[in-house]
Parts: sequence; structure tokens; C-alpha cells
Amino acid sequence: MKEQEIGYISKHFSKISVAAIEITAGKLSVGDTIHIKGHTTDLKEEIASMQIEHETVESAKKGDSIGIQVSDRTRRKDKVFKLS
Repeated sequence: MKEQEIGYISKHFSKISVAAIEITAGKLSVGDTIHIKGHTTDLKEEIASMQIEHETVESAKKGDSIGIQVSDRTRRKDKVFKLS
């Protein structure tokens, strides 16, 4: 599978298992699969839902800051790749 870097983790909220992602390139939609990779992080997630400023949205583009539910801990500056 081809991976395209689309952003990075800016914050992780461990109590609610949510990662805040800054989109730096491309577009991300509900249903897409992402790969979060960092020094000690390596997980793949399918995006079931995403939010911008506590509002549920279907897609996000470059410049957006989104929150998504994740199954494991992520860390600041982890890279986010979209799988295609």
C-alpha cells in the first residue's frame, strides 16, 4: 500500500483516547485508513469519525486541525500517513 504523509500529531488526550492531528497536505475523509508512525508509535486506524472544534465533519483538508479516536497512545510530532 502506498502511503502519503498528510500531517502530524499535535496533542494526545489519553483519558478519552483522542489524537489531535494537524493536516499539512492533502485531504482526509471518514472511512480512510491512516498510519501513525513515530519513535515508539506504529499503528493503523480507520477513521470512523472526526471532529473540528467539537463539530463532527466528514472530511478535512490542508490547514485543518482534527480530532480522531485512536486505539493506542500517540505522541506529539508522530507523523500521520494516509494509506491508498
